[in-house]
Amino acid sequence: MKISKLTKNFERFSLFVDEMELVPGKIYGIIGPNGCGKTTAMKLIAGLIKPDSGQIDRCGLTERDITMAFRKPYLIRDTVVRNLTYPLTIRGIQPDERQIKESLSLAGLWDYRDSFAPGLSSGEQQKLSLLRAMIFSPKLMLIDEAFSNLDMESAGLFERMILERQQTNPATYLICAHQLSHIQRLCAYIFFMHKGKIEARGQAEDILYAPQNPHLKNYLKYASLREEAPGWNS
Repeated sequence: MKISKLTKNFERFSLFVDEMELVPGKIYGIIGPNGCGKTTAMKLIAGLIKPDSGQIDRCGLTERDITMAFRKPYLIRDTVVRNLTYPLTIRGIQPDERQIKESLSLAGLWDYRDSFAPGLSSGEQQKLSLLRAMIFSPKLMLIDEAFSNLDMESAGLFERMILERQQTNPATYLICAHQLSHIQRLCAYIFFMHKGKIEARGQAEDILYAPQNPHLKNYLKYASLREEAPGWNS
């Protein structure tokens, strides 16, 4: 995916992405302070909002190949199972019963399969939302603060799921998280945004441990990279 000269203007905020490229099968991070434009950029990439100008070349991907998981899950007013299989249903894909059981069991939701999904706890809703986003194996998945409502164990579970999938069925991920430990463990390349623009980009170790941009340096002063997810080696 290639983005160039992308603009989106609101009453009190303007986004300008001069250039951005996502190579298929790689995991990218996008970081920056609140209000810098991360969510707007991701919504533009997903096709949820339209740019005012500029180009997004999705290189053959359609909106049916892309999914986005949000900090606040959006669930349909139905059972857990029907929420999970909704992306398959609208794409005319027959659900695999074994896959459904394995997915829900892995996240501790199998016993709630016939429960009313909006009645789950916030953490359970978030797990269901992430499982639903992954169920149809999207080619591009955007994760916008969707780990924020998860406990460390659950976040670690989804981190491992993503990395394991990349070994057999690689997709492109763009992950936004204020908890930089998630970015550190998952992403090889990172974009840093400040006031609607990408001010720094590069390999994760360079961005996180050898920043050159002054705004990035200041941002990292208040960020923690020390959180250890359960099951990860130190």
